[in-house]
Amino acid sequence: QVQLAESGGGLVQPGGSLRLSCAASGGIDSRYDMGWYRQAPGKQRELVARITSGGSINYVDSVKGRFTISRDNAKKTVYLQMNSLEPEDTAVYYCHARRLLYNSYWGQGTQVTVSS
Repeated sequence: QVQLAESGGGLVQPGGSLRLSCAASGGIDSRYDMGWYRQAPGKQRELVARITSGGSINYVDSVKGRFTISRDNAKKTVYLQMNSLEPEDTAVYYCHARRLLYNSYWGQGTQVTVSS
């Protein structure tokens, strides 16, 4: 059974840091591109960062220089290190896996709240 399990969300003050993890199980492996999306209340889900199977990385402009995506293929885990968090980063963060010609998958999401 394919599963993506996010962890690491929580409440943090502005300027703080959090590290999100997404552990994959089932058929998801290093051949999948892995991404983090987020959805704030009343807004559309947006791509925050993606790391491809070949290691290419891209970020949405609003998080460049503050967030870092990485993956550990041996552990089948992808991470999102979030620094200098801002209230605008408050959202539910979702892990996503995709591979050309295969199904894509979503995790259940983890809440990140940035507030003083």
